[in-house]
Amino acid sequence: MIAVDWGTSSARAYRLAPDGRLLERRESAGGILRVPEGGFPAALAGMVGDWLAAGETRVLLSGMVGSRQGWQEAPYLACPAGVDDLARAVVPVPFDGATVRLVPGLSTEDAGGTPEVMRGEEVQIFGALDFGALAGDGRDALLCLPGSHAKWVRVAGGRIAGFSTHMTGEAFAALKDHTILGRMMTGTAEPGPAFEAGIARSAEAGGLLHHLFGTRTLGLFGRLAPEDAASYLSGLLIGHEVASAMTGPAPVYLVGSGPLMALYGRAIALKGGEAIAGDPDIAARGLGLIGERTEWA
Repeated sequence: MIAVDWGTSSARAYRLAPDGRLLERRESAGGILRVPEGGFPAALAGMVGDWLAAGETRVLLSGMVGSRQGWQEAPYLACPAGVDDLARAVVPVPFDGATVRLVPGLSTEDAGGTPEVMRGEEVQIFGALDFGALAGDGRDALLCLPGSHAKWVRVAGGRIAGFSTHMTGEAFAALKDHTILGRMMTGTAEPGPAFEAGIARSAEAGGLLHHLFGTRTLGLFGRLAPEDAASYLSGLLIGHEVASAMTGPAPVYLVGSGPLMALYGRAIALKGGEAIAGDPDIAARGLGLIGERTEWA
């Protein structure tokens, strides 16, 4: 089977053996925003055409490729939802030369009744539940998926019970690149004393909007170097996010890859939690599990 985690800015394709083993993987910058209208069949063929020519006949897609801006919209499935629910709800997509199915995203509501949605993260979560750090560790868990729109996911009884989204990464980019805070910043956000100072500040009174302005005034008075300002800002934002999303002393399972994993791991530790990082290719395992349960005929 071919499994593709196809997001907004990039795509990861996996060739899986019948028993779910990862045989090959490849990654491209051909996210859905780079695909012209009507161009998804050609984009898929360009991504995995050699695997199809080698005899693969089943393709399972997840992520923003199933959104309104993608190939075809796959309606959201309401939480609580398990891997079997996702497999029953896959959406067929016409494609010459292979059977293609889309995994639906998930939806829920927060305590105030405001909708929440995810696309793509659900396959990573079920992969983590079955493999790696979470294997054999029970069916209840709290997971964090860092990113531009970070997700905090509650799993109960092996099903996704609910989740919350935090636009921390996008807010960081907007503040750094498009506000006065960025005028005194150089470099990138990294773990270290400045990041930890931002985490510590996030625990103090005053609220996030007040704390943000301190990024500028600390620089004005020579108490925050330009090369440390981005790390401090990141610590502020991630610190506020972790404080609002982390519940209790139970471990937080981090799912993802890249520099944000280290930042979130350190923030969770400083907030009194334990962070356990998983496999960056866990989406392949999740897609394999869904594929095993999918009716392909």
